[in-house]
Amino acid sequence: MFTKILIANRGEIACRVMETARALGVQTVAVYSDADAQAKHVAMADEAVHIGGAAPAESYLKGDVIIAAALSTGAQAIHPGYGFLSENPEFVDVVEKAGLTFIGPSADAIRAMGLKDAAKVLMEKAGVPVVPGYHGATQEASFLADEAEKIGYPVLIKAVAGGGGKGMRLVERSADFADALASAQGEATTAFGNADVLIEKYIQQPRHIEVQVFGDGTHAVHLFERDCSLQRRHQKVIEEAPAPDMTPEMRAAMGQAGVKAAEAIGYKGAGTVEFIVDGSNGLHPDGFWFMEMNTRLQVEHPVTEAITGIDLVEWQLRVASGESLPARQEELSITGHSFEARLYAEDVPKGFLPATGTLSHLKFPNNCRADSGVRSGDAISPFYDPMIAKLITHGATRDIALNKMRHALSACQVAGTVTNLAFLGALCGHEDFAKGEVDTGLIARDIDGLTQQPVVTPQIKAQAALAALGLLDAKDDVVGFSLWEPLNQSVSLIHEGERIDLIVRSLDNTAHDIVVPGKDEGSGHLVQACRQGKGRRFDGMTGAPVVVTDDTITIFASYGVAFDKVDPLARITQGAEAGNVIKAPMPGVVKGLFVEVGQIVKEGDRLAILEAMKMEHSLLAVRDGVVGEVLTEAGAQVTDGAALIQLEEETEDAA
Repeated sequence: MFTKILIANRGEIACRVMETARALGVQTVAVYSDADAQAKHVAMADEAVHIGGAAPAESYLKGDVIIAAALSTGAQAIHPGYGFLSENPEFVDVVEKAGLTFIGPSADAIRAMGLKDAAKVLMEKAGVPVVPGYHGATQEASFLADEAEKIGYPVLIKAVAGGGGKGMRLVERSADFADALASAQGEATTAFGNADVLIEKYIQQPRHIEVQVFGDGTHAVHLFERDCSLQRRHQKVIEEAPAPDMTPEMRAAMGQAGVKAAEAIGYKGAGTVEFIVDGSNGLHPDGFWFMEMNTRLQVEHPVTEAITGIDLVEWQLRVASGESLPARQEELSITGHSFEARLYAEDVPKGFLPATGTLSHLKFPNNCRADSGVRSGDAISPFYDPMIAKLITHGATRDIALNKMRHALSACQVAGTVTNLAFLGALCGHEDFAKGEVDTGLIARDIDGLTQQPVVTPQIKAQAALAALGLLDAKDDVVGFSLWEPLNQSVSLIHEGERIDLIVRSLDNTAHDIVVPGKDEGSGHLVQACRQGKGRRFDGMTGAPVVVTDDTITIFASYGVAFDKVDPLARITQGAEAGNVIKAPMPGVVKGLFVEVGQIVKEGDRLAILEAMKMEHSLLAVRDGVVGEVLTEAGAQVTDGAALIQLEEETEDAA
């Protein structure tokens, strides 16, 4: 076993690897960028080395600097985590040339699975079923159109390199094929530097089921399957193991296919073989096909660990240090059911835009496993993926595990940034998901219902009002007390851009009446609040946990409700120019700027591209007009809400 390893990653996966290394008595070396100097993974490590600027290209993607850090600290091996350099065969080559061990597969194995088209040819030879389609070298548009006709519509055009839905287009009729192909190739070129595509038969009711495999370079085993069908824009949201309605015959067939795939390339370490499954008429051994292989540890590996009782990172370290497979296939079994939900800092009402902010408060419930790379007081950086944590639950049955997940999500406390907690809670409460009837289109079909914001009750508003006035946890018996008659106080709060004016009538130091306005003028609700022990009750209901940071009050009910306290001396105004200004919807880098002063634009014209959280966002003109000012430049790092472009004010003639 190694005595010291370097983790060439950050965030929750770096922390996850360090936990197992520590349990095995292995020392760890962290690497960090300018943005991560105070990060959790840096604090956890035995040693830490600064490797460059905040942008990944200046730090976590600089393989030579990372290898130098390993050598200088005496590390014997490098664990890549996932993302960044984890599936870069050139990095593996250089690591091994430096005399270090790469904790993962060989460079040849990574190359074999690096391009989807070549991987499918290899899998066909290995006897692994692949989706009907074309994945050859000829890329002429007319030839590809003919192949699509042979396959039969609908078809899916997919970039042979990369993933995450980039360079992917669904085509339902031949008349749309040419435009869809050009669009997919253009996006693939931009994202991966490779315009080549493959064409597959589109499965009408697809499920995404993947098999966890583990090899020692010669032999491999599978650790059963995970269902990752709950996806939004091809990004996984909630994963579970085992897959709902899986039959023993189907599990055996998929597991054997996964092992064949791993052994065909001499796979070493943890990997995942992803399959597309036809879920239109139950699960059948002849109804699944190879999609791709991820030659690394997966984000969702904890659900496999939960049902098997195996620490996959421990297996990685043991096999990389020279051991053979730690267990035989017949020694592996499934116990219970597990779910993983990905908690992100993202603004769901704004179309799931990645968000930033300082986590003024972060607390996870005790009934779940929480893999996180951040703590209270840490910032969600615009340079990296905005994941806050992975919440994992396990139970004897699927229903029990799902109930635990619902409770964990409702009890999770996050303040300082918006999150997708309510969206995850809605998914866990979705009728079809609860029954195990899942497919990759579920979220898209019911997106309106799943993204509805929870109702903020009068009781929650009343609790925020007491918190804003310092009356919620007042220790002084005279706070809020008036000698001769009830004391009335006014307080104004803002929630989701809406101002709420409340009146708090303090009857004595333990009881208050709070007048909460209704939607219509003259309507409202009188909430009665009283102290009971160390807590408060509002209309007889126990108050939720609350955190007050500066002028922000967060009530941990309905997945977290934030209110901003309004300074009574400040006037809320809205400049007339507000509708003329195009602002940054989040912190990011201006990747492209397409207008100049004096240019005439039409409503919907793309004015700029903002890159944030590994995604590109087009900023569009909200009306016809003339560009009056350009307040930024390409390459500039901008903050949330920064004014980027201003249109000239509209005149009566223009109207």
